[in-house]
Amino acid sequence: MTIPFEPSILGYKFNIHLILEYLAFFIGYRYYVFLRKHSTDSIPNLNRLSIVLGAAIGAFFGSRMVAFLENPIFTFNISALFTLLNSKTIMGGLFGGLLGVEISKKIIGEKQSSGDLFVFPIILGIFIGRIGCFLSGINEFTYGKVTTFFLGMDLGDHLNRHPIVLYELVFLVFLFLFLWKLKQLNIKNGLLFQYFMISYFGFRFLIEFLKPNIYFIFCLSSIQILCLFCFLYYYKTIFNLFKNAC
Repeated sequence: MTIPFEPSILGYKFNIHLILEYLAFFIGYRYYVFLRKHSTDSIPNLNRLSIVLGAAIGAFFGSRMVAFLENPIFTFNISALFTLLNSKTIMGGLFGGLLGVEISKKIIGEKQSSGDLFVFPIILGIFIGRIGCFLSGINEFTYGKVTTFFLGMDLGDHLNRHPIVLYELVFLVFLFLFLWKLKQLNIKNGLLFQYFMISYFGFRFLIEFLKPNIYFIFCLSSIQILCLFCFLYYYKTIFNLFKNAC
């Protein structure tokens, strides 16, 4: 198999990344429904629906805004608009979804933490979607810098690059298992999602140094700046983690 992987059936080429992206949404959502059915959810159905809707809207706009900042296009025409609407990043989606949830909860007056139920479906969805990113090679901006490191791979341009998507897949497996173990400890409601966000954004902050990024402020990419906003948002949780560790 060569990368980028472009399967063809009866002469028609299929966008494997797009297929796996839709599959990630479908399987992630079905997993969420399964978990909610087999758990005690104290949030009423109507409020939960509002929260999911808020997350979806926030994720839609957040993913595209951060994707634009990652590779700004200032040409104003139909083609540029189409490119913008099709450009998205999971980091912007996660943080935008978080803000969307908080806004919707404020509107409906819901006080309870709602994120824990989303944690494992999100990880599963990211994992499936990232397989599509890897198979797309250099067609997606998820490849690393040129390297002589022994794990370097040819992702389609005949250069050995860091396969940072594979690094992320391994990380996601360990994160899933770690948070699953943590869940068994019956920690405070809401902490599981916070630990997921802090862990994933922390990993992405570090792995971004291995990408051929455009750096804006203090030699940081737009993704890394977003990570700092996430850390600031959860500063109390991070402080408590360091406090308890000491």
